[in-house]
Amino acid sequence: MASALGPPRGPKPSHYHEGFLEKKGPRDLDFKKFWARLQGLSIYFYNSGRDLQHVEKLDLGAFVKLTDEAPWGRSRDAGIHFSLVLRNQEIKFKVDSLESREMWKGYILTVVELRVPSTLTLLPGHLYMLAEALAKEEARRAFQTPPCFLKVSRLEAQLLLERYPECGNLLLRPSGDGAGGVSVTTRQLLNGLPVVRHYKVKHEGPTYVIDVEKPFSCTSLDAVVNYFETHTNRALVPFLLDEDYEKELGYVEANEENGENVWVTPPAPGPGPVPPLGGPKQPLPVPTPTPTQDRPPPLPPLPPPPSPNEDYVIPIADDPAADYVNEDVPPPSRPVIPKPRKPAKVQAKAAKPPVVPRPEPRGLHAGLVRKLAAGSGQALFPSPGLAEVTAELEEKLQKRRALEH
Repeated sequence: MASALGPPRGPKPSHYHEGFLEKKGPRDLDFKKFWARLQGLSIYFYNSGRDLQHVEKLDLGAFVKLTDEAPWGRSRDAGIHFSLVLRNQEIKFKVDSLESREMWKGYILTVVELRVPSTLTLLPGHLYMLAEALAKEEARRAFQTPPCFLKVSRLEAQLLLERYPECGNLLLRPSGDGAGGVSVTTRQLLNGLPVVRHYKVKHEGPTYVIDVEKPFSCTSLDAVVNYFETHTNRALVPFLLDEDYEKELGYVEANEENGENVWVTPPAPGPGPVPPLGGPKQPLPVPTPTPTQDRPPPLPPLPPPPSPNEDYVIPIADDPAADYVNEDVPPPSRPVIPKPRKPAKVQAKAAKPPVVPRPEPRGLHAGLVRKLAAGSGQALFPSPGLAEVTAELEEKLQKRRALEH
């Protein structure tokens, strides 16, 4: 089986320097050994030289200084120690030789200060390698905006430096003249009182000119930041919000085939709860019926169809008004069950002409008729005996009239 700590295979990411580093952070109990790569202003840590996905990342934008340290009185510790001090933490490193320590320190100082350090014990070949790394870093930053450049106004820049003093005291922002230049805003404390200064940087072709007593030309905005740092003995620190958080979840997993550790990125979870690993499968959700209040009210049942032999009765209200001669109408022999009222018709029927009563007869015949009409129960439907008497009287009246004429 190939060694897991051998040289990396496959496409190698662009970097300035790489090698083994034992790292111990503020929360670590002991050193952890990594394969480290310096790329730009970041150091990436891998479990082995074969890995292409880093497990940790260290940003050098908050660099303060590098210091050499003794092995803390451990006589059996043969490692060489040095410390990297950042604004928010201190990281301790251990390497296996003085040459390795000087190379790591030389590359870190080169990319941070944008110059080859002259205080280290290095060979001419090492200095040439640092000069190559410096040229690459300058070319990279020429097309890159420094992290301390924010698109804010002058007032917003002052408020940011006031509210977050631990994040730095130097900030770049767009110039207010609209000529494509930038402005530098700084904030320092003098005897407990804040001192805010603004500096103008002109953009002339491919260069940036710092408008001070002796104008200074820079090839990039990052070189402008470096000018303010180096010429103030690093009293001015670039403003950098603490946003060193990963955006992708990942973990280290051992490969069962070759035993090597690999970096695994789980797929993004979809909507809804994630079922537990190895647990029983959840049943499919059963659609629930719609609540009763959401349903429309049920329609009333239709009435049964009428029978063809049923006798329909027109309601009294729909019957046209009529004047009857005799108003004492006996109740019919068969009771009539009234039907429910029908809706009123849009167009009412034309009323019938009123019935004009006949003139009552005079004389004896008139008196008999009034008596018969006054009888109870015999006005409209006379009995058979009464009909015979009426016919006889009518015949006598006709004879009497004939005799009179």
